[in-house]
Amino acid sequence: MPRLGVNIDHVATLREARHGIEPEPLFAALICEASGADSIVAHLREDSRHIKEGDVFLLRKAVRTMFNLEMSCAEQIVAVACKVKPDRSTLVPERRQELTTEGGLDVAGNLSRIKKVVDRLSRQGIAVSLFIDPEKKQIDAAVKSGVKMIELHTGRYADSSTQKEENRFLAQIVNAASYAKKKKLRVFAGHGLNYYNVSRISRIKEIEELNIGYSIICRAVIVGLSKAVSEMKELIK
Repeated sequence: MPRLGVNIDHVATLREARHGIEPEPLFAALICEASGADSIVAHLREDSRHIKEGDVFLLRKAVRTMFNLEMSCAEQIVAVACKVKPDRSTLVPERRQELTTEGGLDVAGNLSRIKKVVDRLSRQGIAVSLFIDPEKKQIDAAVKSGVKMIELHTGRYADSSTQKEENRFLAQIVNAASYAKKKKLRVFAGHGLNYYNVSRISRIKEIEELNIGYSIICRAVIVGLSKAVSEMKELIK
């Protein structure tokens, strides 16, 4: 079955709603690990709207599974990553106005810049993944960038309003995962996955890992974080 990476960004979002000191993302990460999470994910945005630079350093010291830092290619963020040295950096697109990441990284259209960032992070001993749409041209570009792993954007599947739409977008992910595997890439997936739509994605044999955040934190408000993580693990099984 796929591993589960839990994104704790929205614990920090709740903290920042009052510009306070709680809830503490680090404590949430430790609870997630104790409840079966295989990795901890956090996105350090350029505007630091939720996760702060200080959070990233604390997480790096405390996480005992695998720490995955989502990040843009911005110089200031790359510099932080090189200091923190997460186990993995996942490069994602970023726009200031968006509520959440709205699509995959355009690797094909920005190959030269992305390759430079991949090379720089790799020299620091950081494994690099690219968050991309499930498209052959983006997978081919990812191979050219030098990465060994990708994360497929599942947002269109998750946001489907009809069964027909969901089936169509699921087929795209299935085909992309198969194609990427043939290109010798490790395949992960995430974005918009929740307790109702995760099962179909978890059955795709090429996908090794699912990264899920918002739905787990939302459920944690009702049932508690430990139970929310455990329930997601059971669904993935």
